Amino acid sequence: MYTKNIWESDKYFNFRYVKCLPKDFDENKKYPLVFFLHGAGERGNDLDVAQRHGFMKHVRENGSEYPFIFIGPQCPDDKYWGCYTESLIAFLDYICKELPVDLDRVYLTGLSMGGTGTWMLAMADPKRFAAIAPVCGSGICWNAEMVKDIPIMMYHGDCDDVVPITESITMLNAVNRMQGNAELKILYGVDHGAWEAAYSGDELVNWLLSHKRNA
Repeated sequence: MYTKNIWESDKYFNFRYVKCLPKDFDENKKYPLVFFLHGAGERGNDLDVAQRHGFMKHVRENGSEYPFIFIGPQCPDDKYWGCYTESLIAFLDYICKELPVDLDRVYLTGLSMGGTGTWMLAMADPKRFAAIAPVCGSGICWNAEMVKDIPIMMYHGDCDDVVPITESITMLNAVNRMQGNAELKILYGVDHGAWEAAYSGDELVNWLLSHKRNA
C-alpha cells in the first residue's frame, strides 16, 4: 500500500511524504520502521520523483513487498536535509505515535544528499535508531563519536566522482576508532549510482532487520 501524504504542523516544516505499509498490515501489531532520505535530484513537490530510487522503486516497478513500515519525506527544491533536522525529528516522533512502530527497530537510510542527511540525523538523535545505512554520502568525521553505538552499513562506488569514496572511508575509520560498529561495502567499477546495488535484493533489508536497539 503506497500512499502520498502531507504532515501538517504549526511549529515545524510540513513534509510531503510517502508511506508504504506491509502486506496484511494489522494496526494491532508492531512493525519495524525504515525512514528514507532521498538525494538532491529528487527534491521538489513530486513524491513519485522523490521515490524513484531506493526501496520504493522496487515496490512501484516490480511489486516488491517489505516487512516494514516505510516513510519517505521529500526535501524542497534548493534545500538540503540539514536545514530540517529539528523538523525531521519531530516528524519522526509523529510517525512513531500515529503508526504501530516497534520503537526498538527504527532504521535510517538515505542516498547521496540523503546519505549525508542520514549521518546528520543519526548524530542529532543517536539513541533512536537501531541501525543506519548511508549510501554514497559525505559524513562529519569530527562528530563520529555520536554514532559509535549504532550499527552502520555504508555503500559507496569506488569510481564516484560526485561524492568521493574517501568520504565513506573517512567515516568508517573515524567511527571504528571510537570502538564503533561500522562497515563499508565498496562497489567496484560503480560511479555515483551506488544506490542501485544497495537497495536491490535482500542484503540491506536483512542487515537492517537483524538489528534491534539496545540489543
